[in-house]
Amino acid sequence: MASVRDPRPIVISGPSGVGKGTLYKLLFQRYPDTFTLSVSHTTRGPRPGELHGVDYHFVTKEAFLDLKANDGFVESAQFGDNLYGTSKATIEEQTAKGQTVVLDIEVEGVKQIQASGFPARYVFIAPPSEEELERRLRGRGTEKEDSIQKRLKQAKVELEYARVPGVHDRVIVNKDLEAAFKELEEWVFAESAESA
Repeated sequence: MASVRDPRPIVISGPSGVGKGTLYKLLFQRYPDTFTLSVSHTTRGPRPGELHGVDYHFVTKEAFLDLKANDGFVESAQFGDNLYGTSKATIEEQTAKGQTVVLDIEVEGVKQIQASGFPARYVFIAPPSEEELERRLRGRGTEKEDSIQKRLKQAKVELEYARVPGVHDRVIVNKDLEAAFKELEEWVFAESAESA
């Protein structure tokens, strides 16, 4: 088992279509006993094939709001009628098992975690250019035009935030997947002083 020298959770963010999921899934494949993805809480019902405790912790709105009122989340958000949040207890349980927790979080969640003072490391995955990001989103073939435009608009907000000095410990440009993964891997396993 590979050992991560800095036990703080890793908060990974970046625009939709940039390849952040592909990158952290490579970490999980190559180091299966080292990393775990944080399982979020949600008030939405499970979709076919989704399992409680694996895909999400499916909870009632009352339970969610109770946990939020008791400062139980490092970040939370509402999408449509559903609430989503990352529980402190979930992160602590996974960390206690000796695994490094990876959180895939959008920009508003990153801001909440940073504002809370919760100890974490932050990495932002950036596209080589906005044009390349648009090409990747269109290349998926799964998005309608209005969805692509929304994602591109959100990407501009995220890229602007990523340019603020000190917001992220590392910004990795995903131009070439293997090179971006190598940079992520080196940063993840670096001494904590190097990642500060």
